[in-house]
Amino acid sequence: MPADDALRDRLVRVGAELLRTESPGALSLREIARRAGVSHGAPRRYFPTHKSLLSAIARSGFADLTAEIEAALRETAGDPRSQITGLARVYVRFAAANRSMFELMFRHDLLETGGELGLRDASLPLFQLLVDLVAAAGPAGQPSARVTAASIWAALHGTAQLWIWGSLTLATGATDPGPFIDATLAAHLGKDTR
Repeated sequence: MPADDALRDRLVRVGAELLRTESPGALSLREIARRAGVSHGAPRRYFPTHKSLLSAIARSGFADLTAEIEAALRETAGDPRSQITGLARVYVRFAAANRSMFELMFRHDLLETGGELGLRDASLPLFQLLVDLVAAAGPAGQPSARVTAASIWAALHGTAQLWIWGSLTLATGATDPGPFIDATLAAHLGKDTR
């Protein structure tokens, strides 16, 4: 890997590591440069704007989420309903384990979603995967697979956020988000009859 690519990757990695303990608001070019051990102007050679650096960091989050979802799908190959359940559980678990990264990944007001960074290219395939699984698993008479998948995603995202904030535990006493995931899928896909 050329030295320029190595430094660019290190800046992204340092930003992702910073998200383990800080909110997206703490991701300044200066702080990432300091933690990467480079001059405060060094990130500008690779990321002309703050948004471009945040977008590269968010893209790394989508890459991690995609890898976890792909691993879960390999375990349930062949059964679309089980794959949707696996995808949903990974999504909520990833959100809980990577709170600040998860927040950044969906803060389109902070990110550049088009252009050369390909953030859309990192996020839209995950949604299309859910659409394809819903099309394969969905009952007859449902709205389009795209609409159903979007509704499932919205409900899962809400579940993840409310779980992270402790609201679901406060309201229900639940110690696991699994029942909420199952209820969401049953509402959109019907009861699992396996």
